[in-house]
Amino acid sequence: MSSIVTDQGIVHYEAYGRGRPVILLHGWLGSWGYWLETMEALKRQYRCYALDFWGFGESGKRRSSYHVNDFVNLVDQFMDRLGIESAPVVGHSMGGTVAVSLALAKPERVQRVIVVGSPIVGSSLHLFLRLAGKPWIASIVWQMPTALQLGIKVFSPYVVKDWPHWYKMITRDLSRTTLEAFFLSIGSLHKTDLRPQLPGMTTPLMGIFGVGDNVVQPTQANIIASSAPVSRIKMMSGSGHFPMLDEPQSFNETLAEFLDYQFPALNSAIPPGQNNERVLN
Repeated sequence: MSSIVTDQGIVHYEAYGRGRPVILLHGWLGSWGYWLETMEALKRQYRCYALDFWGFGESGKRRSSYHVNDFVNLVDQFMDRLGIESAPVVGHSMGGTVAVSLALAKPERVQRVIVVGSPIVGSSLHLFLRLAGKPWIASIVWQMPTALQLGIKVFSPYVVKDWPHWYKMITRDLSRTTLEAFFLSIGSLHKTDLRPQLPGMTTPLMGIFGVGDNVVQPTQANIIASSAPVSRIKMMSGSGHFPMLDEPQSFNETLAEFLDYQFPALNSAIPPGQNNERVLN
């Protein structure tokens, strides 16, 4: 277990493997543990750094703000502290939105971005997640932990294949999350809209989406394909919101291929969508 001290608190992370650095970011209510199989798959070529956002997992909880831009700042500081000048950034769900936002704000930091079931537009979130961003609703839900866990358990089979395993993971991570992190982060994600900035993105972007995603609308892939100048889309027919858990071998192979792919220099004269590739698994 490793940690660094940032301006806003302690950040926990785990590192595994040898080679070029890769940053792995978890989604809402998650933690670094979602990336275990991916870290194992990449260990021979990459040094994987999987971190916990402020307010989640083992990272610090004493913050008053947990907005997407706060997490962008966290990743920037994390890379500074570890001496990582630039690296590919992989993000699941909210983590992917953070990764794209970092690439837009500081393109020199990010060699390429891989988003996994991530919202480009916050309105693509499931209704429950959008409601969870309202403080009064979050407070009511937070005061009924048994009902919250029951609701998650009922919904679990619609989210991921191995739902008993995932249910154990999310209830563990939920127990380490604060009320403020719970509603402020998802509330900020709901208000996010990266569409206006995508056409000017200079970083190669890959979107991996489960066809059966019931948490974030998989049609977010269409926005990436039509707006990002250099992008690739992978639609995974056997996956929901967690392709790295539902189809780990196919997911890890797709991820490794994109990480290794040599892109030609970005030509600003090429309209968005003409450098794109769409693949249906």
